[in-house]
Amino acid sequence: MNYTNILKDLNYNEEKVAISVLFETETTKEIRILFKKGQFMKKHQTKFPITVEIVKGAIDFGVNEEMHHLIKGDLISLEGGILHDLTAIKKSVVRLTLSKLDTVDRVKDIVK
Repeated sequence: MNYTNILKDLNYNEEKVAISVLFETETTKEIRILFKKGQFMKKHQTKFPITVEIVKGAIDFGVNEEMHHLIKGDLISLEGGILHDLTAIKKSVVRLTLSKLDTVDRVKDIVK
């Protein structure tokens, strides 16, 4: 069993998006991404499917040059190989579900 609270100990980074691992299961890695208003993740892709949930705030989520305005409670999933980017419209908490085969370091490299 794994347990955490995605809204506990929110430590936003003034300089860039803050990324932390919540926990791992046999098949996924659950990641928390904290955005201050205006922070972004540049265009990127992964080989594996992902799911993104907006827990708090609002995000502009670009997929193949089309913008999707996501708000609290929205979920979006993408197959691998799809270019996407994220920009925070306001202070936001985002949950990212990665395949176990994917790496957290790849996600952290996007915001360097």
